[in-house]
Parts: sequence; structure tokens; C-alpha cells
Amino acid sequence: MFRLAFPIYVELLTAVVAVSVIDLLWVSGLGERAVAAVTVATTTEYLALGLFLTVQTGLTVLVGRRDGHAPIAPLIRTGWLLWAAVSLAVAVPGVLLREPLAALFAADAGTAALTADFYLVSLAGLPVFFAQGLVDGVLKGKGDTRLPMRHALICNVLVVGLDPLFIYGLGLGVQGAALATVLARLATLGVALLSLVRHAPSDGPGRAAAGEIVRLGLPMSGDFLARALAGMVLVDVVAGFGVAAQAGYGIGSKIMLAGVMLFYALRQATMIRTARSEPVGRPLLLGLGAGVAVAAVLNLAAAPVAGWFTGDPGPAVEFLRWMTLYLVPFGGLISVGGVMQAGGRGGRLLGVTLAGFAVQLPLAYALSAQAGVTGVWWSMAAGALVSLGGAVLMPGAGPGRRAGGPGRARGRGPRSTRTAAGPRSGR
Repeated sequence: MFRLAFPIYVELLTAVVAVSVIDLLWVSGLGERAVAAVTVATTTEYLALGLFLTVQTGLTVLVGRRDGHAPIAPLIRTGWLLWAAVSLAVAVPGVLLREPLAALFAADAGTAALTADFYLVSLAGLPVFFAQGLVDGVLKGKGDTRLPMRHALICNVLVVGLDPLFIYGLGLGVQGAALATVLARLATLGVALLSLVRHAPSDGPGRAAAGEIVRLGLPMSGDFLARALAGMVLVDVVAGFGVAAQAGYGIGSKIMLAGVMLFYALRQATMIRTARSEPVGRPLLLGLGAGVAVAAVLNLAAAPVAGWFTGDPGPAVEFLRWMTLYLVPFGGLISVGGVMQAGGRGGRLLGVTLAGFAVQLPLAYALSAQAGVTGVWWSMAAGALVSLGGAVLMPGAGPGRRAGGPGRARGRGPRSTRTAAGPRSGR
């Protein structure tokens, strides 16, 4: 499990977290409004990614089920058609509506203007981001998590080099950070496409299962989308306490993502192994243990790391301290979610996620009115506990579940018929 999950963690850490954190580090020299603008804009990007996860997740699960049993080339072709449809539906309205979208979540007019500048480039570049996700999703379905990790590392190195050039060298400011990120992703996509050509052969005709891709991926997309929407609501709630509070929340949440990506790596690993009918161990216990470990590390690192971003790390440090109550149940929930998703119970996972937010969001407003911004952090912990309780109480969601998803019921035959050609773990 950890051999499979570690490359995923590095990939997520570098491709999702590090890119936005690097942008924040470089634009921090432009002031609090720039930091707040990048925080709002990257939160919106996560929301857009949640929409595309329908395609990416569904494709990963189906490739895992069919690899070695049925042609996967039709799945890949269908995936590209869905990519084009989602890219067009998200990027075009996003660019056209960038100014009202920025005004909806920014704390003041100055921050809104900077956010709209970032949106102009970042939202137009979403098709590149989605294409990278599609390629990596196919490779993961085939059991290869190392190539997506390498692609993410390449992108990360490029952003490190391009950010200062575009932000300060060319004087593009906040918009330069967005342009550097899109160009880095475009170059990385070229490398990833070569990997896809080499590792996903054209294996003949077969059924192009667009409906099945959407059906399998939609619950994960809904789960991610709900989290992104809730995050945007929290940005709005915290904005009511001023720019300093909003910037502190943005910095703290970016730092926390470095730990949270461990949970998502475990979820992807359990999802891949479940789709491929391989054992998953005890994902719930792994997730809870990961939550304890991440909370401990973040408490130790809160003050020095927050100081990298701002001269007043107090709001970010307070956020990270309170997140201990949130991270432990959240780790358990996310880790066990991979088994539920690939095992055909993604709808139930989405249900408990929505139940948690039904508790969290009203509490965020109610508790913040009494306890200030700290009440928002309490509401996050309450929502995570409700979601975890609902997931654990579901039949078949216990900690000792083995993989063996719907694929076996369809007469594909046991995986052991394929392992005679060599162990799967070597891929």
C-alpha cells in the first residue's frame, strides 16, 4: 500500500500543493492583497478540478478493471472526448465571468482586481490542467504511479524557475504567477503524452463507455466539488474578519494541504488496488494514524513555516493548531473513501460528505458569531466527525475490507490468471 501511495503523495504534493504554495511565496512580496488574491484564485481552481474528476476518476477505475482483460484504447478515446466537453464548458464561462467571480469571493476591490487578473490566465489554462489529469489517470489505472510522480516533479521545477521571471523579471505581478504555472503545465503535458503513447498501446476496437466513466467518477467529483464549494464558503466567512484573517487562512490551509495530500494518496492507492482486485489492508486505521501524524507535524512546524509567508504568522498558526481536531477524523474518512469509490459505493461516500457539510456550514456562521474566526475551525472538526461516523457505520465500510469490486461479478475471472506473467507490483 505504501509503495503504491508514496509516489501518489509526491505527485499530489508537487503538482497540487507545491505549485500554489510556490506562487504564494513569490507573490508574498507584493503584499497581503496579492496573497489573498492567489488564495481565492487557487481555491477556485480546485473547484474546477472537482468537475473534471468525474472523467479522471471514472477512467482510472475502468482502466484498472479492464487492464489485461479487455481493450482500454476505446476508454482513452472516450476520455479525450469527455475532456474536450468539460474543458469547453468550464474554461470559457470562467474567463468571461472572471470579474464578477472575483468580486464574489474577494475581501475588497483591490483584491478582486488582482484575482480577476489571475483568473484571466489560470482559467484559460484549465484544459491543460485537465489533460494532465487524464493522462495520469490512465497510467494510474494501469498500476503505474511513478510516471505521474515524475511528471509532477518536472512541472514543479519549471514553476520554481518561471515564477520569479514572470512575476518580477517581466513585471507581470500576480498575473505572471498564473502565466508561469500554465506554461509549466503545458511543457509537462508534452512529456506526459509521450509516456501515454509508450505505456497505453492501441489494443483494438471495443466499447467506448462514456456513461460508465461518468457513473463511476461522478460521486468522487461530487465529493471533491462539495469540499471545494465549502472551502469557498469558508473563504467568504473568514473574509468578514478582515484581509489579515483571510490571508492567514489562505497561508494556513496551503500549509495544511502538504499533510492532507497524504490522505488523498492513501485514498487513490486503495481505489487503484480495489479496482484491480488487490488487497487493501486496513485503510481506516491507516487514515486515522496518518491524521495523528500529520496533526503532530503541523503543530511543530506551524510557526516557522507560516513565517516564510508573512511577517505576522499569528492567524495562520492559530488555524493550524485548531486543525488537530479536524485532521484525525478527516484522515480516516478520506482513506476509506477509495475502497468505497472503486467498490461501487461512491454515492454513499458522497452522502456522508454532504451530511458533514450540512452540519459544518451552519455551525461556521453560528459559532463565528460567538467565538470569532475560531468558531469556523470548530465547525470544520464537527463536520469531519459527522462524515466519518456515517462512513464507518455503513455496511462493509469496516477497517479490514479486502478488494474485490464489481469486476469479479462480471465474469472476468480472478486476477491470478494474469499474475502468471509476472507480479503486478513490479509495474
